[in-house]
Amino acid sequence: MDVMLFVQSLPLKDGGRGILLVWVPQPVQNVCLGKSAQQCADIDFCIRTTSKNVSTCRNLGIPLSRLPSYPPGMIPARQLSVVFLHLSPDRFANLQQFFHTAPKAALERLSMSARVKARVQFIRKPDDDDFNVLQILAVAPF
Repeated sequence: MDVMLFVQSLPLKDGGRGILLVWVPQPVQNVCLGKSAQQCADIDFCIRTTSKNVSTCRNLGIPLSRLPSYPPGMIPARQLSVVFLHLSPDRFANLQQFFHTAPKAALERLSMSARVKARVQFIRKPDDDDFNVLQILAVAPF
């Protein structure tokens, strides 16, 4: 399937940067814009959990009543992400070019201008869904 993935820079302990691709469920995309992938994951968790009185949900910075609900059978059913640490130069070359030429600040928060269209393999599993990136079809222009 072809999907839009948000691109973020993931700082590494050795000073390098990993490429974080984030698949955000459509109903929560507008809420997540301008936030980090972790902040969006917290929002996603609070939408799906039955225990909304946990500290994660109390410290979102937005009222729980403003969070959308997820329809049954939605794909993905929660926020999913994958990190690329050391890609060979020919692996996803257009993604690497995009990542290395984008303004650093543009890759710190989820942004419509920091997305790629990707062909992915969605993997439905009983315990948790997953996906594999098969191809980067297009990158957002900067």
